Amino acid sequence: MKAVILAGGFGTRLSEETEVKPKPMVEIGGKPILWHIMNIYASHGYKEFIIALGYKGEIIKDYFINYFYMQNSFTINLNDGKIEMHHSNREDWIVHLVDTGIKTQTGGRMKRLSPWINNETFMMTYGDGVAKIDIKKLTEFHKKHEKYATITAVRPPSRFGGMLFQDEFVSEFQEKPQIGEGWINGGFFVLEPEVLKYIQDDNILFERGPLEQLAKNRQLVAYKHEGFWQCMDTLRDVRLLNDLWNRGEAPWKTW
Repeated sequence: MKAVILAGGFGTRLSEETEVKPKPMVEIGGKPILWHIMNIYASHGYKEFIIALGYKGEIIKDYFINYFYMQNSFTINLNDGKIEMHHSNREDWIVHLVDTGIKTQTGGRMKRLSPWINNETFMMTYGDGVAKIDIKKLTEFHKKHEKYATITAVRPPSRFGGMLFQDEFVSEFQEKPQIGEGWINGGFFVLEPEVLKYIQDDNILFERGPLEQLAKNRQLVAYKHEGFWQCMDTLRDVRLLNDLWNRGEAPWKTW
C-alpha cells in the first residue's frame, strides 16, 4: 500500500521558515519533518511513497536526488569523476515525486495522483504532522469497516494549563491537558480509490466537500488515536518538536 504525503502548500503560518523552503522541509533534529513522517510509515513496513509537490517542490526534489550521497560516505576520483560508494546507511524506500501544481488545493493534489494510486487502496497524510501511531492497526481498522475512507481523529493538547476549582481553591491543575471531546482531523488517512470520484478539480479542498459528502454517505469512519500527535503550524511547534527530539523523548520515533 502506497503512502501519499501532501507536501505542496505554502505554509503561510510558518512564514519565518517557509519563505526559503517548503514546510515539509523544516527540520526537526537536523532532518526535515517529511523524513520523520516517512520513517513512521516505513517502521511499520510501508515503504513506497508518493510526494505531492507544489510550492518550492524543487527543494524536495533536490533533497531526494542527493539523498543517497548525503547519507553515505564515498570516494571520488577527480581525474575521471568516478565515484566509489561506501554504504553505511540507506533506506529501501521508493519515492515518487509528483508535481501537482503551485495553487492546487488538497483534494486537487490527490486527484492529480490518480495514475500513481492506480485504483488501489492508499494512505494519505499531511507533510507537517507526526504521531506515535500504529499504522498496521490503522489499516486493519479500515479493512474491518469496509468503507471508502478512514480518518485518524486526535485530541490535541491545549496550549494552556487547565484548572478545576472548589470555591477559591484550585482542586486540580493539569498542564496542557487534552481537549475533552474535541476530536479533530489528525491526518493519517486510509482511503479507497472511490474517494477520488468525490473530487472534481484542482480547487477542491479534500477537508470540505469530499469529506463532508463521505460523512453524509456514511462512508467515513474515525480511528480514534489517543496517543501522541503534534502538528507543526508555528515556530512554537517547531521548537517543541526539536526539544523533544534533542532530549531523546520524541514519542513518534518508532524506528
